[in-house]
Amino acid sequence: MIKFILMGVLCLCVILAGFRNDAPTGDPPTKAQLGEQLFFETLLSKDKTISCASCHQPQHGFADTAALSLGIHRTPTKRNTPGITNLSGRPNYFWDGRAATLEAQALQPIINPDEMGLPIEEAVQRLNASQQYRQLFQQVFGSPATAANITQALAAYEKTLETANSPYDRFIAGDDNALTEPAKRGRILFIGKANCNNCHSGEDFTADRFKNIGLYNGSTLNDAGRYDITKDEHYKGFFKVPGLRNVAVTAPYMHNGMFRTLREVITYYNNPNAVVPDGIGRDLSLNKPLNLSEQEIQDLEAFLVALTDDRFTHRP
Repeated sequence: MIKFILMGVLCLCVILAGFRNDAPTGDPPTKAQLGEQLFFETLLSKDKTISCASCHQPQHGFADTAALSLGIHRTPTKRNTPGITNLSGRPNYFWDGRAATLEAQALQPIINPDEMGLPIEEAVQRLNASQQYRQLFQQVFGSPATAANITQALAAYEKTLETANSPYDRFIAGDDNALTEPAKRGRILFIGKANCNNCHSGEDFTADRFKNIGLYNGSTLNDAGRYDITKDEHYKGFFKVPGLRNVAVTAPYMHNGMFRTLREVITYYNNPNAVVPDGIGRDLSLNKPLNLSEQEIQDLEAFLVALTDDRFTHRP
C-alpha cells in the first residue's frame, strides 16, 4: 500500500481540490488527473446523467448511502456500492471478485446495463468527439481516447485514493492520545474476543479472501456471490471480505446493504442465528455467539470509527 506520507501532495490535490482540468498553464495533466476528471464525467453513462462518483461519493469514503445504488433510468443495481480507497495491489475486485485488475474493475460499471449502461465503443466515440478530451488524451497518452487508456486513467486515479491518516494510524505511529479509551478497548476486542481480525487483517483490514458469513439462504437472501463467477458449489454465499478503513462513513453494510449501521453489523456477528437463522454454509467461526456486552459493542464500534481518515469525509 502506498503510504500517506508518500502520497500526501497528490492525494490532497485529488481529494480536497479536485482536478477539473485546471492544471497550471504549461504543466501537462497526469494520468491520475485525467482519471479524476473521467471519474466525475457523466458523458460515460448512456443517458449522461450519472458518473462513477454518483455511486462512489468522495464524502462517504467513495461509497454510497443507499443499500443498492441507482443506475441509469433509476434502475437499482444488484449489490451495495463498496468504498474504493486503498485498492492498489488487491488481487481481485467487486464483491464476487470477478475483476483481476483495477483497469478491468474500472470498465465494468461503465458497460454494465444496470449501472452506467454505455458500450465502451460509444464511450470512446464521445470522448474523442470532445475537443477538451481529445486534447487531454493527447497530452497524457499521446493518442486519442481508447478503451485501454480510459480504464488506465481511471485506475491511476483510484490508486491515489490511499488512506493511512486515521486516529488508529496515528496511534500505531506512537501517539497514545490518538485513540479514545473506548476505541483502545475496542481494538483489544477486535483482535481478541470479537475475533474480527480472523477475516479483517493486515494494514487495510482485509485478508483479500472470500467468506460466507451466513447472509445466503437460497430464498430471501439468494445472491450466491462468488459462486456466480466460479460455478463451484463450495462458493455459494461467499463474498469478498471488504477492507474496514473509513468503514464508519460507508453505511449501509454488506453486499446487499442490509445493515444500516455499524451497531447492526456488530449485533449480527454477536449472534448470527438471532438475525439470519437459516444461513447456508456459514463459516464455522461464526457458529458460536460472541456474547459481547453492551459496553463491548460500544467499544468495538468506537474502534471502527477510529479507522476514519477525515480527508475522505468531504466532497472535493
